[in-house]
Amino acid sequence: MKLSKNLIITGSVILLATIAALLLYWRYLDRPWTRDGQVQANIVGIAPRVAGPIVQIPIKDNQPVRKGDLLFEIDPSTFQAAVDQAAAQLQQTEAAALKSQQNLERTNQLYVTKVVDAQTLQNAQDDYTGAVADVNAAKAALQTAQLNLQYTKVYSPVDGYLTNMNTSLGTYVNAGEQLLALVDSSSFWIAAYFKETQLKHIAPGDKVKVTLMGHAWEPFAGVVNSVGWGVYIENGSVVPTQLLPQVYQTIDWVRLPQRFAVRIDVVGNPPIPLRIGQTASIAVTKE
Repeated sequence: MKLSKNLIITGSVILLATIAALLLYWRYLDRPWTRDGQVQANIVGIAPRVAGPIVQIPIKDNQPVRKGDLLFEIDPSTFQAAVDQAAAQLQQTEAAALKSQQNLERTNQLYVTKVVDAQTLQNAQDDYTGAVADVNAAKAALQTAQLNLQYTKVYSPVDGYLTNMNTSLGTYVNAGEQLLALVDSSSFWIAAYFKETQLKHIAPGDKVKVTLMGHAWEPFAGVVNSVGWGVYIENGSVVPTQLLPQVYQTIDWVRLPQRFAVRIDVVGNPPIPLRIGQTASIAVTKE
């Protein structure tokens, strides 16, 4: 009797454990989660559009900036001189155009009274047309010089945070050379790497819970934006690594499923500041 009772208890425990394991496995499939996630954001590379030495840097490393804040200024003296020269050139061409116009009017009157022939009139018309073209070219040159003068001051294009700033006064910068990294504060998102066997249980619009390492008691909400369509394949790939995310497998002698990036949009304001590269755990709740 006692043996039968023990067998019943043991069988019941095994049955309950099996049911619990199956339920957990079903929940794992239907509500996938991963600890392989990172905070990411768009990085705006700040590069000047003109070359020259830096004469002003009103910002410092790792400080927040607002859209329109001055980041640095390049010596404007050379560009101001170019504006003055272009303005003087415009005045010269306008004077020449006025002279050509007056000559055309006189020639036209003389042609009406048959004092000059048609060729003389046509030459006066051509001279005036060329003078007008010179004026338009001088206006374009002045506009270009004014734009270059404006480009000596570089402003923040977005709200964000400066990081890894290694620039000093007097540094000579070239046009198009990225000088500062600006993290766009409105673009933070979570890259969650789920196994390919889990992707069929994840769809855009699914709600998720995000927990950052070191902040286990401060989770925040997110929503699935999209599921990535590819990862970099090391063996036999002809696609450069920078075009597809490269996700490393941790155990080489076991056939592991690939992990694909799932983009998670942050909902509301997280309870902690987000920084690029923070480790995140993501659980799909669908609730």
